[in-house]
Amino acid sequence: MMLEIKNLNVSYGAIGALHGISLQVEQGAIVTLIGANGAGKSTTLRAISGLARAKGQILYQGKDITNLPPHKIVAAGLSHVPEGRMVFANLTVMENLQMGAYLQRDKSVIRTTEEFIFSVFPRLAERRKQLSGTLSGGEQQMLAIGRALMGQPKFLMLDEPSLGIAPLLVKTIFEKIVEINKTQGITILLVEQNANLALEVASYGYVLETGQIILEDKSDALRANPKVKAAYLGGM
Repeated sequence: MMLEIKNLNVSYGAIGALHGISLQVEQGAIVTLIGANGAGKSTTLRAISGLARAKGQILYQGKDITNLPPHKIVAAGLSHVPEGRMVFANLTVMENLQMGAYLQRDKSVIRTTEEFIFSVFPRLAERRKQLSGTLSGGEQQMLAIGRALMGQPKFLMLDEPSLGIAPLLVKTIFEKIVEINKTQGITILLVEQNANLALEVASYGYVLETGQIILEDKSDALRANPKVKAAYLGGM
């Protein structure tokens, strides 16, 4: 098992955000965590990446990483693409990518990774000298994913990759997520409010509601579930 969360609790002051959630992500899989705004999806990713203090247990490849400093979690092979992308607006595309490789010392590996990213996202190659703050939302999302890949992750966490992106580019982003998973073997935990899209690309899903996992199943089963249809798929 690549990632296993057991009885995870996170609070912001007196406000509980997660209430004893447990989930698993198998190696090589795409697993999605869906739910409404405020359900605790982003908090789950923040806890895994060490950005939110947690109680419970987070196991990565069998090792306990609960509340490790974020830089040690990145060094262990986990990368987190945050909600809102958070690119360095005043740096170029190339400089942003180089920031993602700050732990990598092998220049040949850095070059090879850059070439792969530019093959997956040709727009980034075209705009490599452009300031990141001038990119479109979709291009910034590509850059945020590319920057995370520069760290040579084994496990990639994506927080709302469709947020604020034109519909045509959303499809492209999700196709690229699948490509990265298949060609690089990178395990992906996808947090996404667009449940239909998320369940299309994932093999397994968890439904989070008010800080608790209320449902889990294979993606096809979740898409066919009347409750999931009514609450998250627009009654489809």
